[in-house]
Amino acid sequence: MATRQESRVCCSEFAIDVRGLNKRFGDKHVVNDLSMQVRPGEIFGFLGPNGSGKTTSIRLMCGLLTPDSGSGTCLGYDVIAETDAIKRSVGYMTQRFSFWDDLTIRENLDFIARVYQMPNRKVAVEKSLTGLGLTERANQLAGTLSGGWKQRLALAACMLHKPMLLLLDEPTAGVDPAARRDFWEELHRLAAQGISVLVSTHYMDEAERCHKLAYISHGTLLAQGTAQEIVAAQKLFTWVVRGEIADENLVQLSSMLANKPGVLQTVAFGNALHVTGRDSALLEKTLQETMAGLPYEVARTETGLEEVFIHLMRTSKEAQEAKR
Repeated sequence: MATRQESRVCCSEFAIDVRGLNKRFGDKHVVNDLSMQVRPGEIFGFLGPNGSGKTTSIRLMCGLLTPDSGSGTCLGYDVIAETDAIKRSVGYMTQRFSFWDDLTIRENLDFIARVYQMPNRKVAVEKSLTGLGLTERANQLAGTLSGGWKQRLALAACMLHKPMLLLLDEPTAGVDPAARRDFWEELHRLAAQGISVLVSTHYMDEAERCHKLAYISHGTLLAQGTAQEIVAAQKLFTWVVRGEIADENLVQLSSMLANKPGVLQTVAFGNALHVTGRDSALLEKTLQETMAGLPYEVARTETGLEEVFIHLMRTSKEAQEAKR
């Protein structure tokens, strides 16, 4: 039999559907007219620089903060009038590890189960331990865990009450690559079960693993869609300069190309330089003229998410500075 929470989701096209959310703290407009939709079973990546409004936006969506204006639903519940129901129905993982260092993994999970007033909580805890591979470490103190195991404990706690939506605020920050890979495999397993995931991240490889993405800067949503849609919408062209390029030469090349006709930005990738612009023919002409006689190979390459997000961040920063 479906739970009340699952019934609400089944009756709605979206797990999250918010429109025109605004939030100010004093004279700072932290979230500016935010509209987003996340479908059931979708992994939705939320990207943006530090201080862009990602965390505040997530808290508005799950009822932890009340918007100054706007409306919407989360798991079918009104984000203003039914915040208690939302808090009971979602799993929220904060940026910082927020469990008790002097309790074991099992004791931490048992405490969370008691907070949610879960029936048969011991059975739920054991299932959670088994499901996320924590059984062998169940009696280990949380304070002695590595970053990857702390992350797994936090996810187990989020999933204890069987939420249909996970809100994850930079969950893999400071975690090693192997643990990050395992974590994302778990997220895709959960999404295949119909669980929606809204996850903020700074990692481009993680962004590319999301079904949909949104990019926010200075509280304003600048782009939304699949990775392919976001890249295509910016209409950028990228060329790569390769060769035996030392770090100091990369800096010199970047400075040499800055402000040249057709050049919007240059970004170093290892020992190569990616040069991006909007006018493909003009950019190619500039590169051929500038690189003539230099021992470097110049070739066209696909514009990636990283070039796009650097471009969005730069243009947003310039727009903010122009307002001052």
